[in-house]
This record gives sequence, structure tokens and C-alpha cells, in this order.
Amino acid sequence: MTGNVKTVGVLTAHLGKETELRALLEGLLEPSRAEPGNLRYDLWADQAEPRVFVLDELYVDAAAREAHRATPHFQHYLATIAQLAERKAFSLEPLIVA
Repeated sequence: MTGNVKTVGVLTAHLGKETELRALLEGLLEPSRAEPGNLRYDLWADQAEPRVFVLDELYVDAAAREAHRATPHFQHYLATIAQLAERKAFSLEPLIVA
């Protein structure tokens, strides 16, 4: 695969775990943005549902995304996330992007 690769993660906090989930996700921002090959790493919150967060990630290519997944901060996230939230992740490639 060549070209940019986007990952979108939709996370719904377990009841009472919203604050812990947000802290975990915010902790990913700085180290992820500093990775070579990372073009963007943003955290969004659903305005209508305070338990729902969206991670919007963009990498220069699939190798950069895979390097991200091997980092200690991502491995910590993987080890912790099931305790805090339901998670659905999408790995996307561009079709028509402005």
C-alpha cells in the first residue's frame, strides 16, 4: 500500500469511566504526534454523547502506522482500553480526498 493511511477510532466509555478514558486518550497525543510519519493525531468528543470520543490519525503510509502500533504508548493503550471503553477502529486508505 502506498500513500497516506488514516485510522479512526471510535471509543465509547463504560459508565463512569469517561474521565479515565479521556486521560488515556489525551496521553497518546503528544508522543503520537512526535512520531516520524505521523501527519495528524487528533482527539474529538461527540457533542451529543459525552461518553463517545473519536481519535483521528493520519500517517504518511502503512509502515508509519505500523510503527505507531509498536510504540510503548500505543501498547499501553491496548493493554488498558478494554477496561475503559468499547472500541471500534477503522483503517482507511484515500479514495477521493481534497
